[in-house]
Amino acid sequence: MTNNIKEKIQADLQAAKATGQLRTENVREIVKSAVSQVAAELKEGSSELRTLVKDAVSAVIENLQDKGNEIKEEVTASIEGALEGVNSKRHEAIVKTQTELKTLQARLDNEEEQLQQEVDGMLAEIVETGKETSANTKSTIESAINAIKDSEEVSLLKKRYAQLQAQLAIVRANLAARYGGRSGEVKDYLDEAKTWYDQARPQVESVVTQVGEKHSQLENKLGEAGAVLAKKERHFKQILRDLLLATADSFKDKEPEDKKTLTK
Repeated sequence: MTNNIKEKIQADLQAAKATGQLRTENVREIVKSAVSQVAAELKEGSSELRTLVKDAVSAVIENLQDKGNEIKEEVTASIEGALEGVNSKRHEAIVKTQTELKTLQARLDNEEEQLQQEVDGMLAEIVETGKETSANTKSTIESAINAIKDSEEVSLLKKRYAQLQAQLAIVRANLAARYGGRSGEVKDYLDEAKTWYDQARPQVESVVTQVGEKHSQLENKLGEAGAVLAKKERHFKQILRDLLLATADSFKDKEPEDKKTLTK
């Protein structure tokens, strides 16, 4: 296995050199392709997989020794490619599970929406019934209904839930980019983060003013990540890391209204 993987990688590297195509991205793809083919025949979690990764990286280092100390990017690319290749099967399983989770989430959202519609219908009937009572009782019923509909606790929980989902989507985008996710998969996570982020945006004008700048910065970074991904630029992973940090910082805002609601 050791000799085979090294020979395969070195042959591909030499071929790329001969055609002038030995760029950093090509190194990553060469290693990824070679490793994934061998890894598919090995048991997940076995020591052979660790040896496979080590040998693949060693093959690149040995092949590029003539470049001296200027091989940091190539070595980094070889490590990334080896990890992506060795984890390709497991990553496919993760993608499948994520798809199943999205299906379940959609079903859950639909059931929650139906429940909300049923509750709204019941409340509407109570209001209709209250019209036949005295003015004082009618006012009391309407006040109670409005208090239930406009619950600050429910609003805050929904906002925090949306914030959490936005952060999770960006975490998944980072993991997918780091461990072999396809660009389409990473884009899906970014789109998902944008959707949840929009739901988490503050609606009260005073709060909008207070945290508007942070949210604007986050929105810009989401757009930047999407643009960089589309161009397949090398520093995309750094952009994703910056986006993750920006999201965490943006959602640190603890509005006075939130604190008062939680302590009531």
